[in-house]
Amino acid sequence: MNTATAAARDVLDNLLASLVQSPGSPVPARLEWLRTLRAQALERVGALTLPNTHDEAWRFTNISALTRQSFHPLRAPTALTSADIARLHIEEAPTRLVFVDGVHAPHLSSVNAEGGLVVGNLLSAPEAQVATIAGHLGRHAAFHDALFPALNTAVLTDAAVVIVPRDVAVAAPVHLLFISTQPDVASHPRLLLVAEPGSVVTLIEDYAAWHQGAYLTNAVAEVALGANAQVEHVRVQRESGQAFHMASCAVSLGRASRYHSVSIALGAQISRLDLNVAQTADAMECSLDGLALIGGQQLADTHTFIDHAKPHGVSRQMHKCIVDDGAHAVFNGKVMVRPGAQKTDSAQSSHNLLLSGKAVVDTQPQLEIFADDVKCTHGATVGQLNSEEVFYLQSRGLPETVARNLLTYAFGAEVIDRISVASLRRQLEQTVLDQTGLDKSASQP
Repeated sequence: MNTATAAARDVLDNLLASLVQSPGSPVPARLEWLRTLRAQALERVGALTLPNTHDEAWRFTNISALTRQSFHPLRAPTALTSADIARLHIEEAPTRLVFVDGVHAPHLSSVNAEGGLVVGNLLSAPEAQVATIAGHLGRHAAFHDALFPALNTAVLTDAAVVIVPRDVAVAAPVHLLFISTQPDVASHPRLLLVAEPGSVVTLIEDYAAWHQGAYLTNAVAEVALGANAQVEHVRVQRESGQAFHMASCAVSLGRASRYHSVSIALGAQISRLDLNVAQTADAMECSLDGLALIGGQQLADTHTFIDHAKPHGVSRQMHKCIVDDGAHAVFNGKVMVRPGAQKTDSAQSSHNLLLSGKAVVDTQPQLEIFADDVKCTHGATVGQLNSEEVFYLQSRGLPETVARNLLTYAFGAEVIDRISVASLRRQLEQTVLDQTGLDKSASQP
């Protein structure tokens, strides 16, 4: 066994030990099926290994820095008040579910049960919803061959559960806020959203940090849309610059359902998002928008898979990366059109902006088509700012630095503008302004 393999094994053994010491909270009798699910996942954790660059799906993403860390489960909760998290409030979202270091914080949460909307922690879910939860939790996010989802499922207890009843249109967004407050802690946030037939909802999945230390966030989300349901899913990752953020999201789309995802990656030393969308019936529509804005030595990896398994599916995807300093961005987007999925209409684009000579982007859009009556396109670009556009702005009186920062901001803002929640959009626009230096440079003579 070489040194790297031994280090990876030590990390995994450390995480396994923490599972044995703290294997999640006791399972109530009404959730007995959860005990079985956790046992199955723990068995897979014991059989799997930490991914490395020899694995095809991870060949551009070196997580060896993770093997040099030691993480433990939460030992004592941090006492936060509503005032402490006021800067993360979203004006339009009266319903907010907060988790601190992976543990539900009811005193920081507020729920508006509009139209019978169910929002809460798994352990407090109404008895009438247990069958619905059991039918979806752990059924969409596969963990048999995926270590991080298996780890998450092995300790699954403090899960965020959102169930939108049939034909209910929830006017205000639902905000799920996951906060890290302690270094060296491994947390495993879990989310289940069930949008029943004809329902409409906007969900904000938000990850933030109260410190700049190293820690592990291992998140799994499962989203199930019934027939004619509509979901806007906004995912914001603004972790500590030293954090490790591993995330999986599995989406199941019913007949004529519509799913729109916007994923923003800003923080973490190393971040990874695996987003898998499965078409389970005909005439679904999905659009996946993503932006990674990174610098320093950050690594941000996004892997997506859109599985067109039924006819008349429509998918659109636009992913952008802005990479500065010695940072490294990875995008792998795969669209599969299975036999019988006729009349599929799919378009995918990957656009990447390099702001320094040391920045790196690896992008790989892919199509696999096994049907003959389809319309599918994909494309990728990697480059620097357009010198003619910079010159044009300079000719209008802007200094070169301001011109470059303005173009960089506009490049990222195209994705952020697709978020329908105005206050969150403003927060993120300000973050892009700050990271591009536009505010500072614009104030200079």
